[in-house]
Amino acid sequence: MKKMFATAILLAASLPALAHPGHAEMGFVDGLLHPLTGIDHLLALVAAGIWSARQGRPSTFGDAPATHPLVLPAVFVAMMGAGAGVGMAGLHIPGLESGIALTVMLTGALVAAAVRLPTWAGAALLGTFAILHGNAHGLELPHATSAAGYLGMSALLLGAGRFLGKLPLARLAGGAIAAAGLGMLALG
Repeated sequence: MKKMFATAILLAASLPALAHPGHAEMGFVDGLLHPLTGIDHLLALVAAGIWSARQGRPSTFGDAPATHPLVLPAVFVAMMGAGAGVGMAGLHIPGLESGIALTVMLTGALVAAAVRLPTWAGAALLGTFAILHGNAHGLELPHATSAAGYLGMSALLLGAGRFLGKLPLARLAGGAIAAAGLGMLALG
């Protein structure tokens, strides 16, 4: 397990060198690596995964029923695909970078505060966040093959977040992600 963790850290550290612009052809592998090269997207995907995993846990207030484990991640990926389609068509959502930073902050805050929402409300919220992230990726990766790779890696990152959401320190991680989002907003 330690070797696997060390390998993952080394791979993650080397990814920014692979992410430079100017690729003549944006293919599946470029799309696959793309979500790993932007801290805003990486944090948002992991936080969305953590939050979605914690939605199925019993609420202290008993106000929200358990959510099927795949509903929120599936909505996130589908809406990122829709946002990417809009971006590939050349449409840029106004205030995109600030909106993305805000999604990082808010998703982290949802985790940190252990907010539970009905499935429809959680899906609407995460879907809205995902459209922004998808639009940014669609503008940067304007080919369907690269979009397929980025959606695949995004699903894996959501899955990693779901795994982290089962750990005791998930709320602390949410707080750190919210703080990072706030920092992105301040710098943006």
